[in-house]
Amino acid sequence: MIVFDPFWETMKQKGISTYTPINKYNISSSTTIHRLRHNLGVTTQLLDNLCRIFDCEIEDIVKYEK
Repeated sequence: MIVFDPFWETMKQKGISTYTPINKYNISSSTTIHRLRHNLGVTTQLLDNLCRIFDCEIEDIVKYEK
């Protein structure tokens, strides 16, 4: 299962709230943030955008758990 726990930890470490991606980068709060919070599927394009926005590696956003 793909989980987004590292994403929330990365945001915390960088001192970023969900306000920033929603308002500064137009990431939809109603769909995208919801999907990330509930470990639902997202596109690789979104993962690419998050890596660029947060200047991080993919493993700072997602991890695989058996």
